[in-house]
Amino acid sequence: MTPQEHKKAAQDLLNAENTGEQIGLLTRIHPEMGMDDAYAIQNEIYKQKLAQGRRVIGWKIGLTSKAMQYALNIDIPDSGILFDDMLFENGCTVPKGRFIQPRIEAEIAFVMKEPLEGEGLTRQDIIKATDCVCPSIEILDTRIVRVDPETGMTRKIFDTISDNAANAGIILGKERHAIDDHDLRWVGAITSRNDEVEETGLGAGVLNDPVESVLWLAQRMAQYGQRIEPGHIILSGSFIRPVECQSGANIHADFGAFGSVDISFS
Repeated sequence: MTPQEHKKAAQDLLNAENTGEQIGLLTRIHPEMGMDDAYAIQNEIYKQKLAQGRRVIGWKIGLTSKAMQYALNIDIPDSGILFDDMLFENGCTVPKGRFIQPRIEAEIAFVMKEPLEGEGLTRQDIIKATDCVCPSIEILDTRIVRVDPETGMTRKIFDTISDNAANAGIILGKERHAIDDHDLRWVGAITSRNDEVEETGLGAGVLNDPVESVLWLAQRMAQYGQRIEPGHIILSGSFIRPVECQSGANIHADFGAFGSVDISFS
């Protein structure tokens, strides 16, 4: 893909977000596209959102579980950018029409107190740079159709990455913990929709340890000359399958002693 095609794809995705009208699969229009193209489109979205006055508040890591990697035939996670207008209050109601096809995932969020940069980072660097960890919910949305209506083709990883890794919102629970207060591999969540349990999972589903997920992100960012900044929120990756959130859905993620998170959709 050319730089002009990257910019056009980014603009089309931003228009889809603003209008609620999804676009077709980028991988159908550009069958030659690869990982670098996908992140170049995501970077164009980043530049255009900054130009609109948005502010980066952190990063999300996706596709950290083996099940999701097998489903998409990849062997690495992906990442996306969190902007200030994506942050919702715990317990609030998302207004109707804000998202196209919202889904949620339960995750452990890291709040950073020190910058992280460089490919030589270690697990101990992540622990040292973390201010606290807390329960969270990520809202996913897709500005690209999940299935092409003409060919039956499904989204590929390059479509998802281009679409800012499908992220759309973030809700943090009120609880805050030191990173060594809990064994994050054993922090789990029971996720319910309208009082019915939909998904359960453990932190170990995230690259065996959510700390390793944040380390992967910091090392990947270093390859692109980026870094994690103090105050950034890092969504370390979901340990449940996405839960569909139609109008009227009330979501409760119970992390036990770690805390809880709630969100509703009008």
